[in-house]
Amino acid sequence: MPVAKVLPADLRLAIDPGLLGFADTSELLDQPMHWIGQERAETAARFGLAMAQPDYNLFVLGEVGTGRSTLLLQMMQTAAASRPVPPDLCYLNNFEAPERPRALRMPAGQGRLLRQLMLQLTKTLQAEIPKRLVDQDFRTESERIEKSYKAEEDPAYAELDAFAEARSFSLFREAGHLVFTLRDDKGRALTESEALALPKERRVEIDRAEQELRAEIARFLDKTRSMERVLHEGLAALRRQVVKPMLEHELQEIRNELRKQIKDSVKLGNYLELVMHDVLENLELFQAGDTDEEVRLEALASVLGRYRVNLVVDNHGLTGAPVMVEDNPLLRRLFGSIEYQSDNDVRVTDFSRIRAGSLLKANGGFLMLHLHDLLADELVWEKLRRFLRSGRVQIEESGVTYSPMTAVALEPEPVDADVKIILIGSVEEYYLLQESDPEFTRRFRCKVDVAESFPASADTRRASAVFVAHTCRKMGLPHFSAAAVARLLEDSHREVDDQTRQSAIFSRTEALVMESAAMGRARGATLVDLQDVEAALRARNYRHDYPEQRQQETIADGERLLVLTGEKVGQLNALTVIDLGDHRFGFPVGVTARTYAGDEGLLNVEREVELSGPIHDKGVLILHSYLSALFAHIAPLALNAAIVFEQEYHGVEGDSASCAELYVLLSSLSGLPLKQGVAVTGAINQHGDMLPVGGINEKIEGYFRSCEIVGLDGSQGVLIPHRNRRHLMLERKVVEAVAAGRFHIYTAEHASEGLELLTGTPFGEFGASGDYPEGSVLGRAQKTLQDFRRSCQRAEQHKPERKPGKLR
Repeated sequence: MPVAKVLPADLRLAIDPGLLGFADTSELLDQPMHWIGQERAETAARFGLAMAQPDYNLFVLGEVGTGRSTLLLQMMQTAAASRPVPPDLCYLNNFEAPERPRALRMPAGQGRLLRQLMLQLTKTLQAEIPKRLVDQDFRTESERIEKSYKAEEDPAYAELDAFAEARSFSLFREAGHLVFTLRDDKGRALTESEALALPKERRVEIDRAEQELRAEIARFLDKTRSMERVLHEGLAALRRQVVKPMLEHELQEIRNELRKQIKDSVKLGNYLELVMHDVLENLELFQAGDTDEEVRLEALASVLGRYRVNLVVDNHGLTGAPVMVEDNPLLRRLFGSIEYQSDNDVRVTDFSRIRAGSLLKANGGFLMLHLHDLLADELVWEKLRRFLRSGRVQIEESGVTYSPMTAVALEPEPVDADVKIILIGSVEEYYLLQESDPEFTRRFRCKVDVAESFPASADTRRASAVFVAHTCRKMGLPHFSAAAVARLLEDSHREVDDQTRQSAIFSRTEALVMESAAMGRARGATLVDLQDVEAALRARNYRHDYPEQRQQETIADGERLLVLTGEKVGQLNALTVIDLGDHRFGFPVGVTARTYAGDEGLLNVEREVELSGPIHDKGVLILHSYLSALFAHIAPLALNAAIVFEQEYHGVEGDSASCAELYVLLSSLSGLPLKQGVAVTGAINQHGDMLPVGGINEKIEGYFRSCEIVGLDGSQGVLIPHRNRRHLMLERKVVEAVAAGRFHIYTAEHASEGLELLTGTPFGEFGASGDYPEGSVLGRAQKTLQDFRRSCQRAEQHKPERKPGKLR
């Protein structure tokens, strides 16, 4: 098949605004937003979200800007609306082991109610218990108990007092203690100095009497201690008897308020029983006494604090399952934390300072995470893996482990959490994780593959227009005309370099919508039109194309040697693409070849100086294989050849210059000059077929700009693989130049076709005689190679013979 010229109509896809079916996007606002061109991903997401079985978590892989997070979030919200509201989660004081708080699940809204009821209970206790402890009946009964105690204690004390008096001691009570003093014969208390002045015999008698008195006091205290115990137990029993009916009534009211059936009803019942027991054990704190009032009130506050309810997950007000998006998955935000406060430079805490993380808050629903954020902290990822394995969340504070000043360390009761995790990541991250962590695939059984592009159709274009309409409404922008939308669609095709596919990177489309609207407003328009989109594209390109401008200036200044007219042997312009991330552009580079007799074969200069990548090296080796196959009938080849990318100092990668490298080699071997105005891009296989390459539009446009700088004379153009035809989405300026005959785009299916275009000479076919036709490209190259062999043979014959050395 001969080289074909591409018609101007085939150089870009032009979308007819009249076929879109609307005048402007305001007509599309009533139409819903759909997943555009993502049928596979949508089906997978619906399947994964509907699966109630464990381990059917979703991994959403795709490029940034495809709307993967937004689309999944919308679907999560839809799925959550049909699910039941999950229960609340409370942490309660563990009266038996305070360092291990108990977890309690309550129906949604009941947790808040329980917290209010327990708060009201503490207020009721503070108001009602003191009243009952000063009631007349209570006072009468307590006085009776005290009188009974006094009736038993007074005779014993009188007996002790008489015992002391008989030994010249006075006995009296002071601040709850028994105190005795020595008296003289007149009953006057002796001072220490007076006692020391007594005769020795008298002091000995006094010491003996004191020891006897002390022993008697000890016997008295032993006797009255059991009496006091009976007194205190009697008063405590009386207080419990008075308060218990009121307390039972209040706790029953709490049970009546919490009428809904709950899973942890037994646990709640046990907790309320322990509350009652704890209150009855601390009734003395509710009554002012002889002790320090400040100390009593502090102790009372501590006791009442044990009855608080720490509502860590409050689902009050939800109408469906929760949907959580955790953009900052730190350990404490994801798994929960325990807060501490400083008390005299010691960190202390209790059950009321437990805080739930996203996993507990998302129980019964969905949690979206980004893999890149999780992998930033190895500890977070490892703990998430353990959660996925066990389904239980253990709240802990990792930093406390290493703190020597922590007085209290809590270990809250672990809690089961039924959470469907939606993990967002790139394609590379997905397969890397799949390879490095075998358990990953088991825990994320639903793969949602969001495509970066999709086949274009009337439906996808209509849906894209609806997206533009909703974007305008969401951001308060003027609406777009059909012509403006058509231009946006054309840019979407250009983004993927394909006339049959659209880009799924809708973040770029959204940005272009905003920039185009800004251009429209700047000219006072109420409707964004085609000229506004064109202006936005030009402005965007102008903001980013400074590196490209500097490269083109090197041609205009003569710094870069680039021949764009005439013919030359062993030299040709290849096309490269420079990708800077935010801007990608094409640029021509001169490729030259030199051939001469020898036995070293093909030398890739870029590879020798380590300026080429593996794909480029592979392309050169394929080229060498194809060249060797062409001349296998005269093998071995006596050839030294060198290929160079002239003035290229930053490295070469890719195989798109393979075809140009073949042409300069055959040009050098055949002596036939190549047209310098036609640049070449394309890879080849071992059979000489031209293979499609990437960046085709940037390459053509970059070369076109270079030719514009030097001056278009109608002879310049680009030769590309025929298989790249559908990838053409060229600028209108290039299309207009082609239509005017000032520039040309050629396609070829086989490398031989392109070389015939560049040399004007037949490529040559292997004949029955075992040679290529004389005068053809391959015939001339064959003759040169045969001359190289003869030269090598002559040089071998004239080499001096080496004489064997002598042994000495």
